[in-house]
Amino acid sequence: MTSIVFMGTPQFSAPILTSLIEQNYDVLAVVTQPDRKVGRKHVLTASPVKQVAVAHDILVLQPEKIGGSPEMQKVIDLQPDLIVTAAFGQFLPTKLLKAAKIGAINVHGSLLPKYRGGAPVQYSIINGEKETGITIIYMVKKMDAGDMLAQQAIPITAKDDTGTMFEKLSVVGRDLLLATLPKLIAGELKATPQDDAQVTFSPTIKPEEEQLDFDQTATQLDDQVRGLRPAPIAYAILDGKRTKFWDVTPLDEVVTQAPGQVVRKTKHELVLAAGQQTAIAVNTIQPAGKPKMTITDFLNGAADKFQTGEQVITK
Repeated sequence: MTSIVFMGTPQFSAPILTSLIEQNYDVLAVVTQPDRKVGRKHVLTASPVKQVAVAHDILVLQPEKIGGSPEMQKVIDLQPDLIVTAAFGQFLPTKLLKAAKIGAINVHGSLLPKYRGGAPVQYSIINGEKETGITIIYMVKKMDAGDMLAQQAIPITAKDDTGTMFEKLSVVGRDLLLATLPKLIAGELKATPQDDAQVTFSPTIKPEEEQLDFDQTATQLDDQVRGLRPAPIAYAILDGKRTKFWDVTPLDEVVTQAPGQVVRKTKHELVLAAGQQTAIAVNTIQPAGKPKMTITDFLNGAADKFQTGEQVITK
């Protein structure tokens, strides 16, 4: 029986771990991030991966930083055949990578060599890509730069956001890993080096990247809104207030108003001008300090505001 140490943290990783257990791989230990405080009540919560491991009585290791930790030495002492990572969120030292007899592999949420880094799904949507996917690679010290063992693409639809794509990619990653492992273990796979000329990066989203720039087109604004949903959520300064934009719709019409001006307002509709004479309908927003609400509910309290031509988006 092939022994595995699994490393992962979010919900994306949990079905992948579950599948390894169900397929009777010998999961010696699970390494995941420490429990974190979640929600307004700051409840200390185990990661989804830890919850799977605990349910199956698997050893759980939770170093704040894996490099040089007692937990790292524990993994080395276990002498696993494989180390499998999926959205673990930390770099692994070379000494740890070499501890796996067959190899250390990563289930990465992009079509490498595009979108190396910690936010590949978000950037795929924000940049308007029509597809993304899963790449299984050998792990090396350089971020997401290892040779590729398998890859599978799936489309990104106009309705997808980061949340839905993570759900889809988790299933693709699970199935692709299960199909890849027997060939890898049997020595039947030939890894393919990544093309360095095609490399792009997807670093962690910075706070300034959450703000919508209405000089962009309606489609680009929609891509950013969906790429940042369900977290951290895109925002704009609307009517002088920081307002989260949960859902918008690019409209197929040409407008003459300047970006950030009101094109149209009814009881149930707020249309704003964007770049290149495009327009978006605002569907769901969340003003600062208030709950998420439909545009109808928001406009009910707007009185005479948001008249046609009014500049309501500021930087």
